[in-house]
Amino acid sequence: MPRQFFVGGNFKMNGSAETIKKIIEHINDAEKDPKTEVVIAPPALYLLLAREHLKAPLEIAAQNVFDKPNGAFTGEISVDQLKDANITWTLLGHSERRVVLQEDDAFVASKTKAALDGGIGVIFCCGESLEQRENNDTVKVVTSQLKAVKEKVSDWSKIVVAYEPIWAIGTGKVASTEQAQEVHKAIREWLKNEVSEKAAEETRIIYGGSVSEKNCKDLCKQPDIDGFLVGGASLKPAFVDIINSHL
Repeated sequence: MPRQFFVGGNFKMNGSAETIKKIIEHINDAEKDPKTEVVIAPPALYLLLAREHLKAPLEIAAQNVFDKPNGAFTGEISVDQLKDANITWTLLGHSERRVVLQEDDAFVASKTKAALDGGIGVIFCCGESLEQRENNDTVKVVTSQLKAVKEKVSDWSKIVVAYEPIWAIGTGKVASTEQAQEVHKAIREWLKNEVSEKAAEETRIIYGGSVSEKNCKDLCKQPDIDGFLVGGASLKPAFVDIINSHL
């Protein structure tokens, strides 16, 4: 079975009720590739608004979730609360949370397990810094982030792996198609060797890092790139061009 193309839109800490409704209206009304799975991740405050306005089969993701079911965890959101709000996905491990909020591999893996156990799909982000790439540590860094998940999770069927080189996020720098494909292939090899042949064949590995309507066509031709996690461009009309990049 070919892997279904997947495009996620991470709004990050952007938007207002008015602008998010306009973005969703544009996505709803646009002609979209029906074979592409589309998930958008607005800020937590607007998850319910987005859920109300976004038309099926498009889905909503939280940008984060906590690894405890409930309790005295000020500022956090639980998996059960997402499910109660009919939110079906969450991002986890985005480099902005790993770097700015100091989330380590074990914590991200614990949250990944909690989300999957609760029936929420995970867009699991991994990637290296510029220094790590220049030291030829890219694959080592990315697979160590994945290994933390493997230690807690056996079923990868609800995980989409998003490879996002930190040096390319929001910088306008994009990994070349060859650089991206090389890492995606290494991730798939790791899945085959460390998880299972089935996981390697079926897990979608998507690329993030300054994805735009200008570079998506070349990137999506690579055999191991199964879609995109889009940041800034997901707030613009061109997001639909990225959704349709596989046509």
